[in-house]
Amino acid sequence: MIDILTGFAVIAVAVLVGWVAARTGVVGPEARPVLARLNFSILGPFLLFSVLSTADVHALFSALLPVSALAAVSVMLVFAIVSSAILRRGVPRTTVGALASGYVNGNNIGIPIALYLLGDAAYSAPIVLLQLLLFAPVALAVLGATVEGRTSVGAILRSTFTNPIIIGSLLGVLVSVSGVELPPIVMDPIELVGHAAVPLMLIAYGISLHGQRMFEPGSGLRDVVLASTLKLAAMPLVAWALGAFVFGLSGRDLYAVTVLAALPTAQNVFVFAQRYQTAELVARDTVFLTTVGSVPVLLLVSVLLG
Repeated sequence: MIDILTGFAVIAVAVLVGWVAARTGVVGPEARPVLARLNFSILGPFLLFSVLSTADVHALFSALLPVSALAAVSVMLVFAIVSSAILRRGVPRTTVGALASGYVNGNNIGIPIALYLLGDAAYSAPIVLLQLLLFAPVALAVLGATVEGRTSVGAILRSTFTNPIIIGSLLGVLVSVSGVELPPIVMDPIELVGHAAVPLMLIAYGISLHGQRMFEPGSGLRDVVLASTLKLAAMPLVAWALGAFVFGLSGRDLYAVTVLAALPTAQNVFVFAQRYQTAELVARDTVFLTTVGSVPVLLLVSVLLG
């Protein structure tokens, strides 16, 4: 358990560094949009390419995938229905909130959690690939169409397949599927640039915390509470119920899908919200609340199922 808490502590320190940098004036308000563009257009795609090009894409077809997919889609749909029908939010804001409800942090939290709780970091691979190859492209296409006015099919397709995040992901998958092993002279520079993505995402998140109160009125508190409740409570329960009663999972497999569903909201959701300047505070506060709240939830899951 100490290793799990250490993983969370590493994340907390990186976020704190960003907050201190903004608080002390080391970086000004112009740093936020610059880092957002840097993460979205360069560092993120390099990281995704390096991860996916060496990943086992066949893991997408494991027995754990449909449970994880259905659990995520279920809570996203619940958020979308409540957001549009009751809270009367627009499509862009609803899209960001839905992502915050079901898009888990499968990399910098999911990998160490899978390693230390489940005994194998590969458990996080299916949900990571699912999110990168399905959830992210669909969400980014919707945001591109609704925020930037791309309404024609051609414009939506162009915006989707010229999106740096999607390009990096697709190229990485192509390399993995082809079985080509890129030489170090190619991969080492890509990995070097990609390794800067996670710390800078966390630092950018810390910068965004400066000068604003968390959960303040008018920032979308109801959206945050709804998304966080779905993420921390509903999604693990749905994954456990589907795994146990629909797909017949038991033992370590049932434990694994429940743990993966209990992971906090991914930092990528905040990056997407920053890029399209939509519901940034909702994404920021949900990432914060679910990251803190996932610690007792994961410990509870490990006690009950582990």
